[in-house]
Amino acid sequence: MGKVTRVLLLVMIILFVSYHQTFAAHQSDRSYYEEKGDVVWEVKTKHKMVALTFDDGPDIRYTNTILDLLAEHNASATFFVVGNRVEEAPEVAKRIIKEGNEIANHTNTHPNLSTLSQSELDKEIKDAEQAIFNVTGARPNLFRPPLGLYNDEIVHNIRENDYIAVMWSWHQDTYDWRNPGVEAIVNKVLKNITNGDIILFHDYGGDRSQTVKALAIILPELQKKGYQFVTVSELLKEDKKFQVPLMDIQEKNEKK
Repeated sequence: MGKVTRVLLLVMIILFVSYHQTFAAHQSDRSYYEEKGDVVWEVKTKHKMVALTFDDGPDIRYTNTILDLLAEHNASATFFVVGNRVEEAPEVAKRIIKEGNEIANHTNTHPNLSTLSQSELDKEIKDAEQAIFNVTGARPNLFRPPLGLYNDEIVHNIRENDYIAVMWSWHQDTYDWRNPGVEAIVNKVLKNITNGDIILFHDYGGDRSQTVKALAIILPELQKKGYQFVTVSELLKEDKKFQVPLMDIQEKNEKK
């Protein structure tokens, strides 16, 4: 091996190691975020409480039907809404709040956040927050990144905007967006249910009739087992590390 070749090989190795060290520095594992209280997947609690969450809406048809079911069973849920869809369905967004549910930020246009610059990410969060506020008068405290994609930069930006990042329990991803069948959605939830679960559904993005039908089964079945359906913010009160950064709607409005 010639001297030039060895030098080039050494440079390539250094660049390779440097790249992976840099990449790793931006990809902390789940436990790191959980311990800091920056991201939540589920909450440890002795109480039979779970949080139903719905992504990507609001949708005039399916969100309204889901709200009907929640009201029928005296259940609360958290809706991670997209800003431009709030503007398209303002009455549905208002109803979410009016009926005691929680509205949360899911960006303004539902992009892949890992492809955005920090200024673009910041704009997505702020534009969605403003759209929600303009329609409902509420400024949410919770944020869920589209597709569940995150890294250190994304989490940092979320926290800088006074949000807690909310994911979902890995064993409670219903994959309802795939339309796997009502039975599959029901079984996913009922067979894996644990105190403090954050359960993922979708109320927008195509035919969500399977989600609605599954929910009509899940709600009474879990209530029979003694489970209470609460908002994510209510669930977070079960863990002290989430109590300090959480602000209520009035406090956040005053800050803005």
